[in-house]
Formats: sequence, structure tokens, C-alpha cells
Amino acid sequence: MIVVIIAAVAGIAIGTGCGYWIFRNFVNGKYKEMMASAEKEADVLKEKKLLEVKEKFLNKKSELEKEVQQRNQKIQQNENRLKQREISLNQRQEEIGRKKQDVEQMQTRIDNEKKMLQLKHEELEKMQLQEREKLEELSGLSAEEAKARLVASLKDEARMDAASYVNEIMDEAKLNANQQAKKIVIQTIQRVATETAIENSVSVFHIENDEVKGRIIGREGRNIRALEAATGVEIVVDDTPEAIVISAFDPIRREVARLALHQLVADGRIHPARIEEVVAKVKKQLENEVVETGKRTAIDLGIHGLHPELIRIIGKMKYRSSYGQNLLQHARETANLCAVMASELGLNPKKAKRAGLLHDIGKVPDEESELPHAIYGAKLAEKYKEKPDICNAVAAHHDETEMQTLLAPIVQVCDAISGARPGARREIVEAYIKRLNDLEAIAMSYPGVTKTYAIQAGRELRVIVGADKMDDKETEALSGEIATKIQNEMTYPGQVKITVIRETRSVAYAK
Repeated sequence: MIVVIIAAVAGIAIGTGCGYWIFRNFVNGKYKEMMASAEKEADVLKEKKLLEVKEKFLNKKSELEKEVQQRNQKIQQNENRLKQREISLNQRQEEIGRKKQDVEQMQTRIDNEKKMLQLKHEELEKMQLQEREKLEELSGLSAEEAKARLVASLKDEARMDAASYVNEIMDEAKLNANQQAKKIVIQTIQRVATETAIENSVSVFHIENDEVKGRIIGREGRNIRALEAATGVEIVVDDTPEAIVISAFDPIRREVARLALHQLVADGRIHPARIEEVVAKVKKQLENEVVETGKRTAIDLGIHGLHPELIRIIGKMKYRSSYGQNLLQHARETANLCAVMASELGLNPKKAKRAGLLHDIGKVPDEESELPHAIYGAKLAEKYKEKPDICNAVAAHHDETEMQTLLAPIVQVCDAISGARPGARREIVEAYIKRLNDLEAIAMSYPGVTKTYAIQAGRELRVIVGADKMDDKETEALSGEIATKIQNEMTYPGQVKITVIRETRSVAYAK
């Protein structure tokens, strides 16, 4: 039994040793196999990496070679350019050198010719002196005396020739002057289209129905009285259907009354306070319209650089008349005539047109002046920086000052053409307007008078006085004094009613 156990133990020990040896050999074989495989993979990876590195290196090398080649090409191109420039510079230097030599040779030649000319000139002077001496010996006269006699004979001959030429020219000018002048004037008139628009002293305000007339008149006529007092016109409300007549010799007053009526009727609120407010507003609007009219006129005529005050005065001409002829229309007509005539005569048409437009600005003064309108207009033009030739043309168009330029007679002639054409002016209307102006001026000459309005075609004169400047008795005396002065100083048909109005107003505001 013990032997069996020992044998078993020995067998186990031998088996264990054999197994360990076999396992060790197997493990060593696997380890070597794995190491060999790893070495092969490492070699493959190494070769792959080396190939990649070589490829990158070759790519970089080729890129660098291309860059170097391109730079070398650029350098070569620059060198070629520099060589070409150097060659061209050398050629230019050679040309400059040749030209310099040519110039030096030419200068030398010119100097030689100058010397030859100087010598010839000296020889010529000597010969002239010799000839002069021989002539003096032969004629028995000195050179100065001979020259004086020759000049005197030439002068006499020239005078005779000039006199004959002058006589011929004068005769020809006398024959042609009138014909040419008439031709220019006729051509000028034919080239200007005119309109025959004459202002009258009545405007008609149209209404939708006759019920509006009662509202315009107001209770006991207070609205119509307030409107007449504020505007200075006479408003005639009669049986004429759907119409109200506005009568006044001043076109601006008529226009203010017409526009005020239009706004009052459209608004519907018609009472004395509202009437005064609307009239004041309309007057401001009309002032703006006057300026716009002046601007449009200057633009239409192509006249630039006018002073704003002159533009305003030109706009005021729309509401003024001269012998019944609209003053703005007359000024435009004269300006166009002046431009055409100046062009025919070879003068500056723009200056002529400017002078023609401004020639009657003295007829629309803001303040009354005792000077003639031509002189006053020239002073206004000078005040607002117009050129001297324009001012002279304005001042001299009625021969009240001396004409200093050719613009002045052109303006004078064209003013006469515009005023003398058929239908342009009516002396009766001008006399009528002057009479109404004189009526108002007489009343305004008294102290305490604030406003005056001539209405009913000059048959009534309304005088508004300050309530704080005179009492009722002085008001009665004033009406008599004005009537007496009108009788003594004026000539008029029929009779003139003088109405003096004195009123007191008290105004307060509730806040």
C-alpha cells in the first residue's frame, strides 16, 4: 500500500514535471511567435511610415523647386526689363547727345549769322548816311525838313480822302438809318406776342344761393360794415342772382375782400370779430402770393440774382395798373421787347431784359415819394445792388436823366411800344384811379386819421380816426374840413360824401 502511494506520488510528480515542461515550451513558442509577428508588423509600419515621409519630402521638394523656378523666372523677367530700360536709356542719352551737338552747331551758325547781319546793318547805315548826304546836297534841304514837308503833304491828302469817305458814309447812313431802325422795331414787335388784359374796378364774387347774402349782411348790416371797414371796398348786395359785387379802385383791396368772403362763406362763421381775423390772415396770404408772383415772373423771363425786395415789388405790379394797363403785363412785355431789340442790335439781351422788367418799379412804392417814378425806381434799383447801367436805364426811360449806355434808349423805345400798342392803355381809367388816390391822400394828411377808403367809384370817402386822438365834436369838424379841401383842390363829377368813423373798442381775454 505504501508502495502504491509512493508510486502514485512519484507518478504525480513526474506527470506534473512533464506537464510544466510541456506548458513552458508551449508558452515560449507562443511568445516567440507573437514577438516575430510584432516585429513583422513593426517592420511593415516602419516601412509604411518611411514611404509616407519620403512621399511628403518629395512633394515638399517639388513645391520648393516650383517656387524657386517661378522666382527665378520673375528675377529673369526683371533682369530682362532692366536690360531693356538700360538699352533705351542709353539710346536716349545718345539721342540727347546728338541733339545737343546739333543745337550747339545751330547756335554757332546763328551767332555767325548774327555777326554777318550786324556787319551788313552797319554797312547799310553807312550807305543810307551817304545817300542822305547826297540827297541833301542835291535838294538843298536837310532830312528833317524834307520829312516835315512830306508828312504835311500826306496829311492834306489824307484829310481830303477822309472827308470824302466821311461824306459818303454819312449820306449812306442817312439813307439807311431810318429804314434799318424801322425794320428792327417792326421785327421786334412781330416777334413778341402780346395780350390785351386791362384791369377794371369791379370784381364779382359768386355764391351758391341767395341765402348766403343775408348772412354776409348780418344783423342790421353789421357784418357787411365790418367787412367794408376792414378791407376798404364797397360790397354791393343787390338782386343779382348768386353774385355779390366788390367795388374798389385798388386791385389788392378787391382781392383781399374776395378771398376773405370765400373763406368766410366756406367756414360758415360770419361775424365782425371773425371777419377781422380772416381779413388779417388773407392779407398775409396775399403778401406771400405777391412774392411767389415775383419769383415766377423772374423764372419765366430767365432773370436771376434779383434782390428779394425787388422780387416782391415785381409781384406787387400784378395788382397795379398804368393808364388802365396791367403793370406786370406791361413790364414783362417791355422786358421781352428789350431782349429782342438788344439781340437785333448785337447787345446783351439778358441785361436789356432785366432793365425792361425793372423800369417801372418806381410806380409801386411802399411809401409815397415826391420823386418821379423813373428816378425813384432807379434809386430802388441802386439800393438793391443793381448794376449802374441798369439803374441808368431805369432812370432815363422818360428823359429825366442823361442816358449813359445803349440800354437806356432801348428801354425807352420798348416802353413806348408796349404802352402805345392798340388796346394797351385807357387814359380815363388812369384819371379815375388818380382821383381816388388823391381823395384818400387828402384825408390821410390830417392828424388823427388812421385809415381812408374811397368807395362807390369815388362818390363816398370813409375816414377812420383814432378814438383816443379826437372826440366827437372834432370828428364833425374834420368831415367839414376834408369836404372843403376836396372842393378847393379837386375836380370831380357830382358830389363826394365824407363819412368820418370814430369807434372805441375794449378787448379782454378770459383764461
